[in-house]
Order: sequence, then C-alpha cells, then structure tokens
Amino acid sequence: MPLVLASVGEENMIRKIGGSPQVRAHLENLGFVPGGKVTVVAQNGGNLIVNVKESRIAISREMAGRIMI
Repeated sequence: MPLVLASVGEENMIRKIGGSPQVRAHLENLGFVPGGKVTVVAQNGGNLIVNVKESRIAISREMAGRIMI
C-alpha cells in the first residue's frame, strides 16, 4: 500500500520505492530505503510530514504515492 494511505502516528516499514531512477535516487538520498522505518507525523494540504531516520521531512502526495509500505 502507498505511504499516502498510512495512518498518522503509525510506524511502517518501507517495502519498495517506485518511479524513475532519478526519483528513486532522490528519495533514497532523503532516507527512504527499503527496510527502513517511516512514520507519518501529519498530513497538511495533501502533503505529508514524515519521520524517517530520525529526521522530519515534508514530501508531496505524489512522491508519497511512490513509497510502498
């Protein structure tokens, strides 16, 4: 299921990163790697604020749709 469907406050494991090689590389540089933990902190106007690798990151709904949990 894509990250956009995750509940706020629930910790999930990243299963797969989709998209073009450039998009996957960008997300991996931000800390979104398969096997890593991610928690949705808040949803704000369609965008998500997530905790990943002890950092808070804001990502668009489109990017979050490429992260499978």
